[in-house]
This record gives sequence, structure tokens and C-alpha cells, in this order.
Amino acid sequence: MNCDIDGDLENQVEMEEKTRLINQVLELQHTLEDLSARVDAVKEENLKLKSENQVLGQYIENLMSASSVFQTTDTKSKRK
Repeated sequence: MNCDIDGDLENQVEMEEKTRLINQVLELQHTLEDLSARVDAVKEENLKLKSENQVLGQYIENLMSASSVFQTTDTKSKRK
């Protein structure tokens, strides 16, 4: 009878360990899914910001070229 109890106890411990491991794997899968979704969102935001930066850069460049303050001057002609 002792052998039966020991065997049942071992089986129960193994089942609990398997259940714990399965739950841990499932939790890690959910975490991975969440992280993957976050990476996708960050990539999308990064592309959007790059595009906005290009537009702003072009706008600033256009403003600078239209402004006389940023125009290149000939220093030799000013000295004479």
C-alpha cells in the first residue's frame, strides 16, 4: 500500500509541476505577443515621426532660403 501512495504522490507532484510549467509557458507567450505588438506600434510611430521630421526639415529649409537673414553674403564686398 505504501508503494501505491508514493506512486500517487509522485504522479500528483509531476502533474502539479507540468501544470505550473504550462501556465508559465502560456504567460510567456502572452508577454511575447504583447511585446511584439508594442514593437510594431513603435515601428509605425517611428515611421510617422521620420516623415514628419522630413516635412519639417523641408519647411525650415524653405523658410531659411526665403529669409534674407540666412542668405550667404560676400564678405569681400562689405569690406570695401
